[in-house]
Amino acid sequence: MAQSVNITELNLPQLEMLKNQLDQTAEDAKDFFKRKIDFLTKQMEKIQPALQEKHAMKQAVMEMMSQKIQQLTALGATQATAKA
Repeated sequence: MAQSVNITELNLPQLEMLKNQLDQTAEDAKDFFKRKIDFLTKQMEKIQPALQEKHAMKQAVMEMMSQKIQQLTALGATQATAKA
């Protein structure tokens, strides 16, 4: 756990050491997030082809369903006029 320090009580070498620690922490954070961005980018590139294929399949299913609905609607209209 971090401890609380009053900066006004620190001498110059202690302040320099604290500054170096903060700079290092910031660099570590930048490195971490750069690695994280690279990892996520690679993962997105891996799944993109599968997503494109699934989207194409969904579009094909939607088109087939639409055609079947039109056929059933036309068939129902034909039967209704034949009964009348």
